[in-house]
Amino acid sequence: MYDPFSDALGIIRPRVTSRGFTAGGRWAVRFTPRQQTLSVHVAVRGHCGVLVGDRDPICLDEGDVLLCHGTAPWILASDRAVPPADADDLFALDPAPIVQLGGSEVAGIAGHIQMDVDPILASLGHVTHIRAADPAAAALRYLLGRVLRELGSPAPGSAFAGEKYAQIILVEVLRVALEARDAHPAVGWLRVFADAELRPALVLMHEQPGYPWRLADLAQAVSMSRSAFATRFRVLSGMPPLTYLHHFRIRLAEVALRETDATVATLAARFGYSSESSFSHAFTRTAGVSPRHYRSLHRAAVHGPGHAVGH
Repeated sequence: MYDPFSDALGIIRPRVTSRGFTAGGRWAVRFTPRQQTLSVHVAVRGHCGVLVGDRDPICLDEGDVLLCHGTAPWILASDRAVPPADADDLFALDPAPIVQLGGSEVAGIAGHIQMDVDPILASLGHVTHIRAADPAAAALRYLLGRVLRELGSPAPGSAFAGEKYAQIILVEVLRVALEARDAHPAVGWLRVFADAELRPALVLMHEQPGYPWRLADLAQAVSMSRSAFATRFRVLSGMPPLTYLHHFRIRLAEVALRETDATVATLAARFGYSSESSFSHAFTRTAGVSPRHYRSLHRAAVHGPGHAVGH
């Protein structure tokens, strides 16, 4: 069976980094949020407190997992009165896969999942606490531990394995979010994928993104009136159905511009635009730069300025 959720995950392209640490006595570490990044913390041994903005403190017990994203920094600490050290500075000073902060009463793993696009983050709570008894916590502990091992002792295939672990970690995180719908905002990218009634319309848009879908076509696929379908889709996703389709087309085009040599004209036809100019205008309005400029910027970032030539 076709799975539009898996299809959508393909455009996110998650990448994961992971560092371990041990600590003892009185300590505190501040983590700064990163753009388009979900941070995952695992308490491997011991326990500590977590402070996020003006929220009530969280006790991270042994085996628990914490998911964080947003604009507010968060602090892991044994004692809230201790001035926190900056995590980026600590990890930069010591390249070892496991950084020792003094003592060994507490051991943890800090992982960061970075994405090319971040449609999922708006659907996640800024802080999600997964208890050790939850099966998802066991899976995340194992996966982040594997990432730490791959990064700490590179072996043949480590880069490939790290990419696949990142994808599986992200799937586990999203499943937790879908199962905890009542704990998070009811609007967002995840919500529409969790809705069984809207699934046939999503399948159509994802299987044939270049087809000139009309609102009536999509409403018929889910046996709803146009107004009922449009309202339900907008309530769950935060945008009208055809706006969602537009954004999905542009994300697919971004992947194609990064990973293939397909011409702009070819992509315009592939994704249902009547001309190269109409596609370029739509792409620029959404991505902020033209398709050719987008490709040039990506190639310059990856290969250096000498490769910054688009088609």
